[in-house]
Amino acid sequence: MFLKTTNSSARQAGGTLFIVATPIGNLGDITHRATEVIGSVDFVAAEDTRHSRKLLQVLGIQKPLVALHDHNEREKAGALLDRIEAGESVALVSDAGTPLISDPGYVLVKEARARGITVSPIPGPSAVIAALSAAGLATDRFTFEGFLPAKRKGRNDRLTALIKEERTLVFYEAPHRIVETAQAIAEVFGADREVALARELTKTFETFYTGRVADVCEQLADDEHAERGEYVVMVAGAEPQSGVQAPVIDTDRLLKTLLAELPVKVAAKMASELTGESKNDLYQRALSLK
Repeated sequence: MFLKTTNSSARQAGGTLFIVATPIGNLGDITHRATEVIGSVDFVAAEDTRHSRKLLQVLGIQKPLVALHDHNEREKAGALLDRIEAGESVALVSDAGTPLISDPGYVLVKEARARGITVSPIPGPSAVIAALSAAGLATDRFTFEGFLPAKRKGRNDRLTALIKEERTLVFYEAPHRIVETAQAIAEVFGADREVALARELTKTFETFYTGRVADVCEQLADDEHAERGEYVVMVAGAEPQSGVQAPVIDTDRLLKTLLAELPVKVAAKMASELTGESKNDLYQRALSLK
């Protein structure tokens, strides 16, 4: 049974904040309803006004544009919501796809809900869903993790934290980091983990690289165009664990016990063998416990 929200009854006053999905590449993917809504609102809040102005020109729509992006959202949100409370309606759009999905808008929508302002989604293109639908990986359960950290250690730490995740993993990745990311997946999850990398979705040179991650790394190396275009990276989930759960090891307690009798380097090595955790990470942890 669905619970009613503020959208289920007409508000006595004030406008509406529409969350409008726009094409991720092919302009033909704009929905009729999205076009209608953009044409009916008082103004458009856009991640990049230059980019969105081109879309509006294609649609034959002229509307005032207000910039709303990661660097000004907290500053601008209040004033935009004041305008909505005064009776204006606004369409929030990102550069591509559905707003808030690794794009600006969270602060605005959260505050709008807190104020009791009507927030209405206008569904449409989403790179995550489009990529999953054609990947050939399990889609009954998945988790979207956004962008991985840009630096190697941060990226590997994030992947290591997900190593036992049984759901399909979905990430966004920039083209200049795709080779390093694929190699990191092979290093952390193993060469045989199944992956699917979607590049330039809905565009002329849309490409999928699929198979064992070791093979996909070779596909990327052989493709001179591999480092062009944005990526959706999908990784098959880990195999389900057996019913018998291994005991949870308290790493700090283990290290403290070992350090009472052994040098730091030896203690870290033994702890790594017992827990499966990185020896280097445990060495640094051991130093902090001394």
